Amino acid sequence: MSDYTRFAIYYVPPAGPLEQFGAAWLGWDIASGSAVPHPHVDDLDLEAVTDAPRKYGFHATLKPPFRLAESHGEVELQAAVADLADVLAPVAPDGLKLSQISSFLAFTVEGSQSGLNALAAACVRELDHFRAPASASETERRKAAGLTERQTELLMQWGYPYVMEEFKFHMTLSGKLDPETATRSMAAIEELSLGTLPRPFFIDAIALVGERPDGRFETIRRYSLNG
Repeated sequence: MSDYTRFAIYYVPPAGPLEQFGAAWLGWDIASGSAVPHPHVDDLDLEAVTDAPRKYGFHATLKPPFRLAESHGEVELQAAVADLADVLAPVAPDGLKLSQISSFLAFTVEGSQSGLNALAAACVRELDHFRAPASASETERRKAAGLTERQTELLMQWGYPYVMEEFKFHMTLSGKLDPETATRSMAAIEELSLGTLPRPFFIDAIALVGERPDGRFETIRRYSLNG
């Protein structure tokens, strides 16, 4: 039996300036599964700003969190992710940029996202048989969020509404913010992340991550893309 309650496939930055910025900004290092002190930012409660995304770690979701089907085990899942990574090719969008998406902040990609879309779709599709079906209450909660007809179809087929053509690569940096806090947070991110955003943005590995009993996610293993 696994120690993890859910699994997901993430893009997690390799060790380096971007990874260090993200871990400190959120206050959680997904690679080591440990808390990290926030940097001090005048007139900004960084603990509150990053409360919602902290437990997930600094990442971009490729296959959303799922419970493991009873017919499969964690070792089998790890082997399947390794096999998948062996046939998936690295992708290299132009770069990363800071964006405001509705009322939260995230890094998003510059340039074409077609390669990323294909990468995420393969992770969702090829590993779907490991996913336990969502409960009725989980499905209804998602439906109550005002989904489009297509998003509802994706929810029913893949367990999550924002996959396939609805997928948008993003690395979340905050929860929902009021306009003033968003402005201050963006200024702080721009200052603290200066020089850390890669151009091009080369993605040559994916990560299998697990949700611990305390609700926080940590990296189980990274897999190089060898296709």
